[in-house]
Amino acid sequence: MKHRLALIAHDNKKADMVALAREFAPFLQLCTLCATGTTGGRLANEVGLQVERMLSGPMGGDLQIGARLAMGEVDAIIFLRDPMTPQPHEPDINALVRACDVHDVPCATNLSTARLMLLQWMQQSPV
Repeated sequence: MKHRLALIAHDNKKADMVALAREFAPFLQLCTLCATGTTGGRLANEVGLQVERMLSGPMGGDLQIGARLAMGEVDAIIFLRDPMTPQPHEPDINALVRACDVHDVPCATNLSTARLMLLQWMQQSPV
């Protein structure tokens, strides 16, 4: 079964997300990916991943991913957050992280936890 992964990155973390995706590209190509708008575009254009793009985070993309998570359609989220910059859609961000907690879905919010999660999945994959 393919892992279903949502990828989100604040503006100051998008380059980190692209670097992470390059590092794990062979594995991520085996996953079903969705992402918020700009992040998804960069992952498709710069890494060559097939990504279903949602709206941008401030326009409701975080909420779209949260809805999928609540329906059992997302196995994990990598959400590279910028803790030093206030976000205008902070309530949506908090709702998404809360939904991860409510539904017991892994949510990596920094590069270290994202790498740990991806490495664990790679070790479990039959491919």
